[in-house]
Amino acid sequence: MTRLRSRLRIGDAFGLAWLGLKARPGRSVLTALGIAIGIAAIVAVVGISASGRADLLDQLDRLGTNLIRVGPGQGILGGPAELPEDAPSMAARIGPVENVSAAGLVDVTIRRTDLIPELETGGLSLVAVDPNLIEVLGASMGMGRFVDSGLAEMPVVVLGEVAAERLGIRNLENERLIYADGWWLSVVGIASDLDLHPDLERSAMVGFPAAEAMFGEVHPTALYLRVIPEAVDDITEVLPSTVNPENPDRVEITRPADALAAREAADSALTQLLIALGSVALLVGGVAIANVMVMSVLERRMEIGVRRALGATRRHVRSQFLLESIMLAGSGGLVGAGLGAGITLGYATLRGLRLDVPVEALGGAVAAALGIGAIAGLYPASRASRIPPSEAVRGSR
Repeated sequence: MTRLRSRLRIGDAFGLAWLGLKARPGRSVLTALGIAIGIAAIVAVVGISASGRADLLDQLDRLGTNLIRVGPGQGILGGPAELPEDAPSMAARIGPVENVSAAGLVDVTIRRTDLIPELETGGLSLVAVDPNLIEVLGASMGMGRFVDSGLAEMPVVVLGEVAAERLGIRNLENERLIYADGWWLSVVGIASDLDLHPDLERSAMVGFPAAEAMFGEVHPTALYLRVIPEAVDDITEVLPSTVNPENPDRVEITRPADALAAREAADSALTQLLIALGSVALLVGGVAIANVMVMSVLERRMEIGVRRALGATRRHVRSQFLLESIMLAGSGGLVGAGLGAGITLGYATLRGLRLDVPVEALGGAVAAALGIGAIAGLYPASRASRIPPSEAVRGSR
């Protein structure tokens, strides 16, 4: 007598698992939602972090790591300090220095009109600059033109983006004027990409010759140097004694790229914290799946007994419940990955960042959800397969 062997095809196994989830839609949706929230949190954090990092790299590429800022520092004995008048020419004599540009703070107030009291300046200042400043900084013109050599002797200014916003100047369609201690200055441009130079972003920039003609002698208060990248450290060491031989301790050297590195370190620490929180949410979702599957086994003892009585093996029952758990987690993972990508897209668009969602993060998130579903379903599936058919059909515990 030939003994028939019970078989369960893969397609039928998935069909049974789907019917099991479909029979309890509310519970299935809520359980998958727990996984979706955890996955969305992780994908969003990774995506936002990657987008911020891509934007940071763009800034580094534009700014370069070879930009050095030289300014007056606080001397050992205290007291005000300033750079010597010949500091720009002295810095330019250093061999690895490729380009030098100077800026000098002018002691006047900037206002939209002479009807505004002098004390209400909005935190804005007037800065005398060299024609090549915009090139040395790696910045750009949002509109108009810079105070190049053709405009350096004229009473015209270029505004930083913050200065333009506070002065209410959003375009240059008509002639725009600002008032500076008895002088009306025409706005010929608005500079952008100065976010790493807040002193310039909040300033009105005028040529050195024009500033000295209107307000008297102007000393440089900052030098910006483009140097050979390999020589940055060496130049940083010799700059103080070169630009101010008498008081090298009153020279402050900074690199704007260092601010980006510090920001990257802070963002990295925050990202790790948020990923940890997302992982906790994912773990909670896995526990919820395990709990739901255990309850499902208890509620479906009759179904399990009937299937066993009709020839289903323990492996078949175990496969059904394990697949239910995996499908539950997988659906939550897919929804969470899409939701996390959508959050990243919205944040990047709102903040003006370059969108960068790593494909491996999306795939890894879904894989993690499937893995959690499999782990969470192992015990309930094993428990379901061990229920004796006779006891299950009678409904006993």
